[in-house]
Amino acid sequence: MYPKADEGAPLRAQAAPPPPPPATGFPMSGGGGGYYQAGGATAALAVQAQAPVAAWSTGLCDCFDDCSNCCVTCLCPCITFGQIAEIIDRGSTSCGTSGALYTLIMLLTGCQCVFSCFYRAKMRAQYGLQESPCADCCVHWCCEYCALCQEYRELKKRGFDMKLGWHANMERQGRTAATMPPQMHPGMTR
Repeated sequence: MYPKADEGAPLRAQAAPPPPPPATGFPMSGGGGGYYQAGGATAALAVQAQAPVAAWSTGLCDCFDDCSNCCVTCLCPCITFGQIAEIIDRGSTSCGTSGALYTLIMLLTGCQCVFSCFYRAKMRAQYGLQESPCADCCVHWCCEYCALCQEYRELKKRGFDMKLGWHANMERQGRTAATMPPQMHPGMTR
């Protein structure tokens, strides 16, 4: 496996190709597996397969599939939004905090749909849902209550009891190991 020398030519060692430059910059949040460099050049892009896009389990205007949620959303949309936000944020924000912020934005600006459309986009990214019937902000701008009801029904159909919140749902599903510290065994000491 040594290189053959021409007659009369000295043997030369073949140098290994240089390693690729290290990936530098900031990770891109788009899930493309690449890095963004401050100068705008992409240092490394790994091609990843996109997750298949799934359809919503109910339509945008199927609000009366869950009449109690429809009534709550029409009378007090901050409650429905808070419940959705707590599940989508995986318990990092409470229902009350998200609902209060939604109400504050609604009272001060009247543009709570701008805030809630970000949660629709986050939910679609988490569950691989279609952006339908149009862009998230358009759905929330034109049909705020219908969009909140659809998101609520989608999470409910995915097994969440919306009245319990994130932590109680995880306990109910037996997933407490990820949120609790490991238990100390009797023989372990410092």
